[in-house]
Amino acid sequence: MKKIAVIGMGPAGLMAAQAAANAGAAVTIFDRNEKAGKKLFITGKGRCNLTNDISSEDFLSHVVSNPKFLFAALNEFTPQDTLSFFEDCGLKLKIERGGRVFPESDKAYHVTDALVSACRSAGVKFRFNERITALKLSNDNHISGIKTERGEFLCDAVILATGGASYPSTGSTGDGYTLAQSAGHTVVPIAPALCGINLSGDYKALSGLALKNVTFSIFSGEKKIYSDFGELTFMPYGISGPVVLSASSKINRLNVASLTAKIDWKPALTAEVLDARILRDFNQLQNQTMEQSLVKLLPKQAILPVLKAANISPSKNNNSLSKKEREALVSTLKAFPLTLRSLRSIEESIVTAGGVSVKEVNPKTMQSKLVPGLYFAGEVLDLDAFTGGYNIQIALSTGVKAGKSAALLAEN
Repeated sequence: MKKIAVIGMGPAGLMAAQAAANAGAAVTIFDRNEKAGKKLFITGKGRCNLTNDISSEDFLSHVVSNPKFLFAALNEFTPQDTLSFFEDCGLKLKIERGGRVFPESDKAYHVTDALVSACRSAGVKFRFNERITALKLSNDNHISGIKTERGEFLCDAVILATGGASYPSTGSTGDGYTLAQSAGHTVVPIAPALCGINLSGDYKALSGLALKNVTFSIFSGEKKIYSDFGELTFMPYGISGPVVLSASSKINRLNVASLTAKIDWKPALTAEVLDARILRDFNQLQNQTMEQSLVKLLPKQAILPVLKAANISPSKNNNSLSKKEREALVSTLKAFPLTLRSLRSIEESIVTAGGVSVKEVNPKTMQSKLVPGLYFAGEVLDLDAFTGGYNIQIALSTGVKAGKSAALLAEN
């Protein structure tokens, strides 16, 4: 029986451990924390959006970094396989808007419990509060074990599933990058992904305002480099929400301060239709101030900032608004300007962009091309995707591929 060490008890590590054990290996999983799945507990605001009910082909269009690398792993373990796996574990699931899959209980820890139970049923041994300090290599550069704070652990293969560098309090401190580099691997510089964006300028009046059904776009000069429809929230520092989180993953390698962003408050209406709507509202609210005239069109909190951006006095009477001013109002509603400053820190990002270069990893096995017996799974790799359950699915799929491969290839 082959002996395998899995480093990291996140979704990638737990999935890899049970897959390897079910394939006949003797598996021990290590984590520096006192319990498994610590980062999963806060995923999806504690609800855990664990996958997306989408085809494998469509799934790849939501992957930002190295989607082609995932082809084999995703076909080995598809989003539909994820649904079946957790349902077989006794976890009831529900599918929400956009194909997002959550546990029916809305409790993220139930996802962790299911993974841990699957591991224990397969015979996986758990070692908590144990940090890995080094990989142990043989004279011919094969994996021969690991070194921990408590001593050495000899094994035939190691699966590195340590996560990235976001939310370090959960144990994602970047240790996996150091271990990979010690084995000769290249680490693509890391950057925050799926995070909020800091704004420059005065947007305090909008803080706390949550918008639904808006279009958020980012431009580099005149070129639109990102656009999405959905939810956006103004924060004390700037903006967040699903459309912003996904945008951050597209711009994290760019000079954010050189970019411009715009919000379309009424994407379902053309400029002409919106203008007619405004005229209709003015007719119903005759002789009202501009601040009073937009109550049907905008959230109250947004009225003054929009009027300021359109350079229209809020105390001006609506029947004295010129056509040119009305055009400015429509233009502002269709393209409300935001001045970007920077992304939030990597410590706050939901996932980490960058990581172990996939050029040095076999996509069909997740095994290192440099060190036989070393495998990778999950966020430690240079893989990241938009929000919507895609990143956890990446962890699960690469975990299954690494676990099975480590168990079977170790026999040769």
